[in-house]
Amino acid sequence: MTLTGRAPFQKTPKERKDPARLAEVAGRPCCICEAYGMTQSSPTQVHHAIMGRGGNRRTPDSQTLPLCEGHHQGNFDGSKIAIHREPKLWREEYGPDTDYVV
Repeated sequence: MTLTGRAPFQKTPKERKDPARLAEVAGRPCCICEAYGMTQSSPTQVHHAIMGRGGNRRTPDSQTLPLCEGHHQGNFDGSKIAIHREPKLWREEYGPDTDYVV
C-alpha cells in the first residue's frame, strides 16, 4: 500500500458525472465573450478543460467552463476563435482554458 491507501498500480477513481454542475455552467454566458467585451451570438455550451490534462482522458465535470458555440466548436459561428478548431491560437489569444474554470 502507498500513502494514498491504494495499491501502487491501482487506478485513481474517476469523478462521478455531475449533471447539476453541467446545467449550471450551461446557464452562464460565455466566459470569453464576457472577459473580452464581445457580443455572444450563439448559445452557451459546456467545455471540459483540455489544456494541461495530458493524454486523451476527458477532464471531470468539475473542470468545465461556459463557452459560446463560436469559442467552443465553431461549427456554426465562425466569427470567433474556436478552442477545438484552433487550440494553439486560442491559447495565444486567451491563455489556458483552465484559467476560466468556473
